[in-house]
Amino acid sequence: MAMGWLALGGLALAQPARPAPDWRRVGNSAVELALASPASGPVERVWFSEDGSRLFLRVASGRVLETADFEHWLPGRATPPPRAEEGAPAITGLAAEPVRGLRAPAGSARLYAYGNQLHRSDDGGLTWTDQTAHNGKSVLGAPITDLAVSARDPEEIVAANAFGVWRSLDGGASWTGLNESLPNLPAQRLSALPLGASGVRAVVQGLGVIEWAPGEKRAWRPVADSGVEQEAASRRAASRALGAEITALAAAGETRYAGAADGRLWVSLDGGRNWRPSRPADGRPVEGLFADSGNPRLALAAVASDGGPRVLRTVNAGLFWEDLSADLPPVAAHAVTADLPSGTVYVATDRGLFFTRADLLAAAPATSWSQVGGALPATRALDVKLDREGNQLFVLVEGYGVYTALAPHRLGSLRVVNAADFAQRPAAPGSLLSILGGRVRTARAGELNFPVVAASETESQIQVPFEVRDRLISLALDAGARSALVGLPVRNVSPAIFVDREGTPLVINGDNGVLLDAMNPAYSGSRLHILCTGLGRVRPEWPTGVAAPLENPPQVTAQVRAFLDSEPLEVTRAVLAPGYVGLYLVEVRLPAVVNRGPAELHIQAEELASNGVRVYLEP
Repeated sequence: MAMGWLALGGLALAQPARPAPDWRRVGNSAVELALASPASGPVERVWFSEDGSRLFLRVASGRVLETADFEHWLPGRATPPPRAEEGAPAITGLAAEPVRGLRAPAGSARLYAYGNQLHRSDDGGLTWTDQTAHNGKSVLGAPITDLAVSARDPEEIVAANAFGVWRSLDGGASWTGLNESLPNLPAQRLSALPLGASGVRAVVQGLGVIEWAPGEKRAWRPVADSGVEQEAASRRAASRALGAEITALAAAGETRYAGAADGRLWVSLDGGRNWRPSRPADGRPVEGLFADSGNPRLALAAVASDGGPRVLRTVNAGLFWEDLSADLPPVAAHAVTADLPSGTVYVATDRGLFFTRADLLAAAPATSWSQVGGALPATRALDVKLDREGNQLFVLVEGYGVYTALAPHRLGSLRVVNAADFAQRPAAPGSLLSILGGRVRTARAGELNFPVVAASETESQIQVPFEVRDRLISLALDAGARSALVGLPVRNVSPAIFVDREGTPLVINGDNGVLLDAMNPAYSGSRLHILCTGLGRVRPEWPTGVAAPLENPPQVTAQVRAFLDSEPLEVTRAVLAPGYVGLYLVEVRLPAVVNRGPAELHIQAEELASNGVRVYLEP
């Protein structure tokens, strides 16, 4: 099962050869806008091959894509045919409708006219029927920019507009979007990473903020985000104060950094009340800034330049900036982030994602830049962020959306993390931990053995013995050529609900065993099974490293409570999860009456709260 990663502490060790990151896509390329189907980004042209067997399109960025099965899109090299005569003369029955183009299938009396809506005529243009209007609006969401008619069937048409590409097999009477797998998501930057009950969020021009909510299966959805609104307001205020177009901001406590479209940089040491110039203009926009609250005098800047400085660093609050570009390819940089303890810098560029190592605080020069490997799409990387523990790396790839993987710098060290969620938590007797960075052979604390439950070349899982009594233990990890001694805090309980890397919780319908998500909501009065860890000792005692029995599993001795939107739920049992090692199962019953929609669920053990997760409810 996929799990979240949380740092508890560790010791960085060199590792010459590291495996490529195991990238996982977060969501798809479509946005739910209450149209005929989920939408995507602008499509300029659409056309069929001469025999009608393939469909081609050109998106706003100029990329050409093609499909033969209307589900999978591949890069294409075809050239769109010349546009038919546009701005056709007034058509009887369409006097009030601006017509951008006409399509006349060969050998048919059928005509299609498109503009704000799609109109169809079956009598050579004498009469017309509107095929896309509903309650005065288009079911496709925007005026049509192009229309293609298949040579195989005049009933098969494909329309393009600002919200993607749409197909009809009945001459426009019904429509299906082709956007869910179309790599044309118009996201520009990441605004938030999964945290608690919230999912990944990104900013889209013209739509605001979209979120791939935990448990979502179909499409991104627009959401209100006060943080993005506040950032936009701060950027406008800084633009007015500095008399420049501010394109990037970063804050570290009271220290503020601002970058402009002409390459200038400013620094404020008093929360933005007063600014001082930090770098002169060079005509190349600053698109990304990174600052860390723990080291406000250190900042990094990404410059959209095809030569010269692309990554800049200051270690003295902007008194001067150094060029870290070194051998980074001469392409525009759009975003930059860093893990300060390891000195790793990641930069998103027009040629993908790159990283380097440097002693950032000592103003040491960058080492050679390397491209981050793995199965990322070979196109522009627009943004990059690390989670708050510096374990998970998220990258926004143009058109394709968001990908995440264990950060490459974590593959060079052994680090103990919580195996359930994204918050830093102590261990507890019986709980499950993961070791990032390598295959662990043994884990011991004094005479106590921590069984290795699973291991791979990049991560391992161990169980904390039920016999642990100390509040702080020294955990010795043996990973072959490497070893580490890690200080591990321990508490009686440390509850955490398991989530995957998108923040989807492992909460199961107790009646049918189906994992709950946005497509499979929980119903009033139903039972929920919550998979978690950190609930401590059980009765009767159970041996460490052994899967819990399928029948009559041991019960948790600590008092366990559960809450839905802060309201208490009935807890019917709390036991070791049958068939698992290190996992617990908490069963709760929902009230007879619940409100439809998302709600936040969390548990408590001995008054210590777990992470909050999102569940979807139906009355």
